[in-house]
Amino acid sequence: MDFEFTPVQEAFRLEVREFIRGKLPKDWARNHWKYGFDFYSDLDELGPVARMMSKELGAKGWLSIPWPKQYGGQEGSYIDQLILAEELAAQHCPGLEIFGSVIAPVLLEYGTEEQKKKFLPGISTGTEFWCESLSEPDAGSDLASLKTLTLLQGDHYIINGQKVWTSGAHGADRMFLLARTDPRSLKHHGLGAFLVDLKTPGITVSPLINAVGEHEFNEIFFDDVRVPQEDLLGDGNSGWRVTMRLLDYERTFCVPFYAEAQHYLENLIEYARQAGCLNPALRERTAQLLAECKAAQLLTYRAASLADMGLPFSIEAAMSKVFGSELNQRVATLGMEIVGPHSGLLEGSKWAAMDGQAAWRYLRSLGNTLEMGTSEVDRIVLAQRGLGLPRE
Repeated sequence: MDFEFTPVQEAFRLEVREFIRGKLPKDWARNHWKYGFDFYSDLDELGPVARMMSKELGAKGWLSIPWPKQYGGQEGSYIDQLILAEELAAQHCPGLEIFGSVIAPVLLEYGTEEQKKKFLPGISTGTEFWCESLSEPDAGSDLASLKTLTLLQGDHYIINGQKVWTSGAHGADRMFLLARTDPRSLKHHGLGAFLVDLKTPGITVSPLINAVGEHEFNEIFFDDVRVPQEDLLGDGNSGWRVTMRLLDYERTFCVPFYAEAQHYLENLIEYARQAGCLNPALRERTAQLLAECKAAQLLTYRAASLADMGLPFSIEAAMSKVFGSELNQRVATLGMEIVGPHSGLLEGSKWAAMDGQAAWRYLRSLGNTLEMGTSEVDRIVLAQRGLGLPRE
């Protein structure tokens, strides 16, 4: 087994690295260390830069690397897409519209030709941003118990209900929505996946503030929202299957936790050297976590390689996500210990070390094991599908 990148991939990595450096303002990474894929928590400052960079990446063809050429893709690999994500993470560069990038392969698999022509160009050119609206106040890990209802009237579906924890809805143009099409059906049946324009009348987006005091999440209310019948992805009974496929891509490609963890770990090592606080015990833990970053990378690449071969990767996606998200939390915890007494201070305090990174990363990492499916759900996937264990 060859774990080396090909010369073409190495050249692509260097090209991406230099491209980002040439496009971003000077000292961007140093001054915007908390941002990268998530720019929604500071739309005023980062929104224009994110949209600018998204268009730049789209012009290079880098937002549609693994797609077929007939839809604007390069017929590259998901490994190449991860290389792009790693380099963006290293320089805290926004522009890779994460939800569009994982909705696109589902569109390619389940969408009609009309839907592909309608929705894919906006993603590939970086001109339309997406969000996912799945969870509800009473339907989180038990997602199939959702109650948002759609009823077909003529050539439109009428949607009523409420969603919660929708990341980036306040900065998005379109939404992937899972809703019930038949209230009398069995739990996992009678569900439809809809592609919704967020400018549609009847949609209200209300902010939810995260643990670090930033507007990242939202709850969304639907009041007689009319969605054209042709914007149903699949059919009115395939929403669960489509969404589970979406989550496979999301858990693998949405946020490379291992890349963010490794870059923060490298910053912590440099801080500890300058502060002279890297004792033998912390040295050992730092080395262990660095090794885990490499292991997490390989788990993610394993899932990506299966996706490239057109093989199922649900098990590998769950494995990659649960390990990577919990790794990010372990690195964040180590950061609190290395920074010490000042680790609880956020950016803005004159006594904050590393611009308040330790506190911010620790607080934000708490949600990593809840997003994109909880660690408990991922472990159920691994137990039942991976190990063949019984449900009870």
